[in-house]
Amino acid sequence: MKIMFRSFVLLVCLCLSIGSVHAQLQWKEIEPGIWKATAGVPEKITLLSVANATPAKSSLQQLPTAKFPLEKNEITSRIVDGKVYLKFPLVKEEELFGLGLNFKTVSQRGRVSQLHMDHYGGKDDGRSHAPVPFYVSSRGYGVLIDAARYITVYAGTAVRVDTKNPPELMDRNTNKNWDSSPYSDAVEILVPASGVDIYIFGGPTTMNAVQRYNLFNGGGYLPPKWGLGFTQRVPTLYSQSDILREASEFEAHNFPLDFIGVEPGWHSMSYPCTFEWDPTRFPDPKGFISSLLQKGIRANLWLNPYVSPKSSLYPKVKALSGSHTVWNGIVTDFTIPEARNIFKEHFIKNHISLGVSGYKMDENDGYDKWLWPDVATFPSGTSAEQMRQIYGLQMQKMTDEWYREQNQRTYGLVRASNAGASNLPYVIYNDYYSHPDFITALVNSSFIGVLWTPEVRASKSAEEWVRRMQSVCFSPMAMLNAWADGTKPWSFPEVEKAVQEVATLRMRLLPYIYSTFAQYHFEGKPPFRSMNLVDGFAYTPQETGGKLDATLNPYEAKTRSDLKDQYMMGDNILVAPVFAGEKSRKVYLPAGKWYDFYTGKLAGENEVITIQAELEKIPLFVRDGGLIPMIPARRQAPKAGDVLPLEVRVYGTTPGTFTLYDDDGTTFNFEKGAYAKVTLTSTNKTMSAPASGKPFGYDKKVTWTFMTK
Repeated sequence: MKIMFRSFVLLVCLCLSIGSVHAQLQWKEIEPGIWKATAGVPEKITLLSVANATPAKSSLQQLPTAKFPLEKNEITSRIVDGKVYLKFPLVKEEELFGLGLNFKTVSQRGRVSQLHMDHYGGKDDGRSHAPVPFYVSSRGYGVLIDAARYITVYAGTAVRVDTKNPPELMDRNTNKNWDSSPYSDAVEILVPASGVDIYIFGGPTTMNAVQRYNLFNGGGYLPPKWGLGFTQRVPTLYSQSDILREASEFEAHNFPLDFIGVEPGWHSMSYPCTFEWDPTRFPDPKGFISSLLQKGIRANLWLNPYVSPKSSLYPKVKALSGSHTVWNGIVTDFTIPEARNIFKEHFIKNHISLGVSGYKMDENDGYDKWLWPDVATFPSGTSAEQMRQIYGLQMQKMTDEWYREQNQRTYGLVRASNAGASNLPYVIYNDYYSHPDFITALVNSSFIGVLWTPEVRASKSAEEWVRRMQSVCFSPMAMLNAWADGTKPWSFPEVEKAVQEVATLRMRLLPYIYSTFAQYHFEGKPPFRSMNLVDGFAYTPQETGGKLDATLNPYEAKTRSDLKDQYMMGDNILVAPVFAGEKSRKVYLPAGKWYDFYTGKLAGENEVITIQAELEKIPLFVRDGGLIPMIPARRQAPKAGDVLPLEVRVYGTTPGTFTLYDDDGTTFNFEKGAYAKVTLTSTNKTMSAPASGKPFGYDKKVTWTFMTK
């Protein structure tokens, strides 16, 4: 009888694996405005399980009340051949954003993506440094699929036979309006796993949905103040004496510098890495770090995670590593606690205890020909596909924990991230180098809870150089990455003054930028954000093209316009970068009046304006009633105990307020309440008093500058 019963169970399981099982999803509100449902049996390793963030419950409770945003009976799930098929409804005119870090497109409706961790290859197909399976809708909700798998998303491309909203039937022979992409009323998602957890984030606005996502993942990361200063990454084989000399050159040029990136040459061997100091180039690591710190400069170390046979780590982690090597280095299985602890002991002893302030974690994203193949195995049982999706996320999480244990904030760079990373201290970068596409990526990063820097490396002209430097100074990390070219901010002498001015402007704006990152942490609002997240902004994509070409466009496919070359820095500043070769550009101004940052003059109101491109300035606009707190020009970020003069610029005629945030700038004590928030009010030119005993680094006497005359 037992044998017959077991046979019956096996037969049922076999039928399930090759057939189709329908199940009504059961939605449960797990946090205010956030619902969860489960399809099938989720895997042990997921994106959120690796990120392991604690929701910011008190902040979530401050958001507007949200109702479940979709018709529950229109959300369907099926298990087919051991995979999860999901379907979510769409309505006409609804736009979708997110679905990974894209570089060319903002609106994702009408696109198919396989969300696959990889180096960006020049087209938006889902292969990206942050293939985050999260999208937000212009209708004010978001959807997250928590699976560490290569997820395929058909974002309004597929048309079902049983659709309630069939597209119009057209005859291509006679109808000039025939469209190769018929109307679709659904997002369909294929998850190659036995089950998955699904999350829906309510609004009522698109920004509210993004806020809920970030707060659910712990709130956005608040960098140390020094992380928001300027950083220079030095050439690969620079020695400690070379780097100290470069630091002195920055001082001689009076150019801002808060931390220096030390590239592969610090390792005794790289590609694969030893994670141990080269005794020739760095004979005195502790003295080197101390000398930098005496200059007020932090050190950030480059690494990739592949362990060299010459490293003392190799015998300790060999049995805890995968079946394949990368550049002859073993790939440690960081899902195993023992492996993480071995790395922790080594890194704290050899780096962090010496004063190293952070890491640049390279090449944990792709390419396929370099990374472990999908046939690789790992001792934990984690599949190669899952490991590919989570590896950069796992590295971020474990290094963040090391610094948290020291009660020291870090701020670094990473090539691979994924869902759940909002509260992790890393900014994404890559080897791609299109300036316009870098700005599109900055726009898109705001939808998916990651940070991105449009880093500067080299340029073909002085004009391109200053334009790139302007953009990077209005991003999460102001970085010149000179690892290969040895460039300096003053490499083009004819624009050195313009470059220095924009870097100095960033330093002057640190009170505003730091408060904006505090908003990211406490409210979940991205510090650099798409215009699609701004109240009072409405951009309707326009379809163009469709010209028949037998080779290039045989189906007369149309292209859709995107607003992808301007963005907001915080609530008040609109940034409109200019690219080399442009003499003018259009700027889309949201509802309300907007003013030129530099002059205070009215620029426009709820309209498209055309501006002339001045080489020396990046176009900036401030909303009516906007307050911009600034400090005097300085080379380095404020330090604990500094008390600085404060200027508040006021734009427009509408009364305005601004919440100015401050803390000690380096520790996590702010998470225990050791911070100050004061209110700046333009009508009576006042600043409220900080709470007694809270860190606050600004003079009580404020200079008020009313820019609009």
